Amino acid sequence: MSTALIQLLVIGLVAGIAGGVFGIGGGAIMVPAMVLLMSMDQKFATGTSIAAQILPIGLLAAIVYYRNGNLNIKYAVVIAIGLLVGNLFGALFANQPYISSETVKKIYGVFLLAIGARYLFFR
Repeated sequence: MSTALIQLLVIGLVAGIAGGVFGIGGGAIMVPAMVLLMSMDQKFATGTSIAAQILPIGLLAAIVYYRNGNLNIKYAVVIAIGLLVGNLFGALFANQPYISSETVKKIYGVFLLAIGARYLFFR
């Protein structure tokens, strides 16, 4: 396997783990909204977000990007494999009895702050 494909797989795994733990993707918006606006438990909101994303939500947008030459299907498939496996590992981690919803909420907050700082202050 080439270095680029390994890197893509790692990206998918890391994104998948974050997705499994935090329910991110569209969940970066859905989870905080469910927790803060609807007072849902963090783990319940995460599970709900993941379930909402099971169907191929991005299919129509991917078609548009593909038609405009802005999509590499091979890379997308490799990342998807990483996401599939990473989501499993993230969900297994987040649902351990010693990992509370409060802990997941705090880790998620740190994650969002780190991403925000990266976008604001670094290129």
